[in-house]
Amino acid sequence: MGIFEKKTAEYLLQIKAIKLQPSNPFTWASGWKSPIYCDNRKTLSFPEVRSYIRDSFAGLIKDMYPRADMIAGVATGAIAHGALVADKLGLPFIYVRSGAKEHGLGNQIEGYYEKGQKVVVIEDLISTGGSSLSAVNALREAGCDVLGMVAIFTYEFKKAADAFNTEKCKLNTLSTYSTLVETAVKTGYIGQPEVETLKKWRLDPSTWGTIK
Repeated sequence: MGIFEKKTAEYLLQIKAIKLQPSNPFTWASGWKSPIYCDNRKTLSFPEVRSYIRDSFAGLIKDMYPRADMIAGVATGAIAHGALVADKLGLPFIYVRSGAKEHGLGNQIEGYYEKGQKVVVIEDLISTGGSSLSAVNALREAGCDVLGMVAIFTYEFKKAADAFNTEKCKLNTLSTYSTLVETAVKTGYIGQPEVETLKKWRLDPSTWGTIK
């Protein structure tokens, strides 16, 4: 467990950006039952956490993608984080919508960019990877050279890992589901008996909670 992975997990639990409720599951928009709910938009309301995420992203990009020309945020959750990181690094910023606008210029990518520019994409959360990789593909189709994606948190679903491998897109995250669970146990947020429930959910989230 890296130091920044543990610290990020501690922050997310501390400000309740991530909530763990194995005994009282949440229902996602997809209909999945889940013992965990993640809302990284909350990090923007806490200056210390917001700055930590910005600086961690910036350091990661400097180390992993020193040739980056531009930062792109995925709408809507990563627009603010992307802009903060771009400002920290002194790089241009654009953002990618989930689809083209139905009015005006019909843009899916907002901001100025040129074909061939090397882009690092910022995302707030990786679940199945579908919407995140849709943004990556939109940038590639526009002629950008996507170096990789960095995100605050990943559920570590196999489906997402397979999807990123298929699309040949590198992914780095500030923290992970495994680290979060371990940190939650160490800090007393959850007890050891709840860990098995959380592990089982991650292995098969689409059917968890529906099988009697």
